[in-house]
Amino acid sequence: MHSYIHIIKTIKSVALTHLDHYLKKKLCIYKQLRSSGLSKQYYYRLEMEKTVKVCVTGAAGYLASFLVKHLLERGYTVHATLRSLGDASKVGLLKGLAHADTRLKLFEADIYNPAKFAPAIEGCEFVVHMATPLQHYDNNPDQFKNTSEAAVAGVKIIMESCMKSNTVKKLIYTASIVATSPLKDDGSGYKDFVDETCWTPLNLSYEIISEYIHSKTLAEKEVLKSYNGKGIEVVSLACGLVGGDTLQSFMSGSTTVLTSQALNDGSRYKVLRVLEELLSKVPIVHIQDVTEAHIFSMENSAINGRFLCASAFLKSAEMASLIQKLHPDIIILPEYIEDTKRETSWGSRKLEDLGFQYKCDAEKIMDDSILCAKRLGNIV
Repeated sequence: MHSYIHIIKTIKSVALTHLDHYLKKKLCIYKQLRSSGLSKQYYYRLEMEKTVKVCVTGAAGYLASFLVKHLLERGYTVHATLRSLGDASKVGLLKGLAHADTRLKLFEADIYNPAKFAPAIEGCEFVVHMATPLQHYDNNPDQFKNTSEAAVAGVKIIMESCMKSNTVKKLIYTASIVATSPLKDDGSGYKDFVDETCWTPLNLSYEIISEYIHSKTLAEKEVLKSYNGKGIEVVSLACGLVGGDTLQSFMSGSTTVLTSQALNDGSRYKVLRVLEELLSKVPIVHIQDVTEAHIFSMENSAINGRFLCASAFLKSAEMASLIQKLHPDIIILPEYIEDTKRETSWGSRKLEDLGFQYKCDAEKIMDDSILCAKRLGNIV
């Protein structure tokens, strides 16, 4: 009898200890929720079920692969689309991520055949549309005349697939800062600030990246126009030039532009200067922050509409100064330092006003980008 009572007491003690740990964990979660602004019900559902599905298009890209990594780490199930499942390097990158064996499913889909996105979207609560055509494929000239037509058609089809799914609650579109130029419509000068009201005038011509500018601007307008309040929330995140480290085995296009002065890369520096002429200065953002901004937009029901996403707004000459300050071993040639003397201000705080916090400033962005270039051998 004494032994039986002892066993009961032991079981009770263990149970109370587990209950105490459980309650402390939930109290900690509650405190985190209060400070972060996330939905309590949504967080608990994630913790308990771990079954929320997110579709990420163009999933092996620089930013997209980073997002997929973080989504998997947080317990989401990810439906990732690739242009070709026969691309061993891209498939290997995604399958090599932690938890990919249990929570990652790959789908083949192409912007030039947007109907193929439907199976990937089916069953998902969130869709993050990152895929964008950077090169026009004219295998079927009767289908699309250029990348702008392909991008807009892709947005329409993906929105239709979201509506038909009966599961998608929110579409997040990864837009580009190139669609937010403060240029006046006649090209005579700049507005005093850049914010969500700015749209790049498409009646003007732009050097080098004109087709990309038109494509991203028209696609973003289509995304925002498609939202008609019928149950699916839409967020457009117009992201600045993204820098930092990479999961890929090579530097991304955005990071090579960001570090072009240190790389002594004339063609990439020319793109940097085109961006500066388009936007008055260059908005930049760390890959960690822009990834968090996408997840924040998913999990926060208060976020709808258009948001700019950048933590610093610099002249290219200021970027060169930062590089030289952080890495005095790097010599930047005089032809890569041109001060425009412009004083246009960054006027967007919409994300921050809803509780989002950038963790990385301009120095961190530039430093991590240079370190990435050194790690990959682009700077020796």
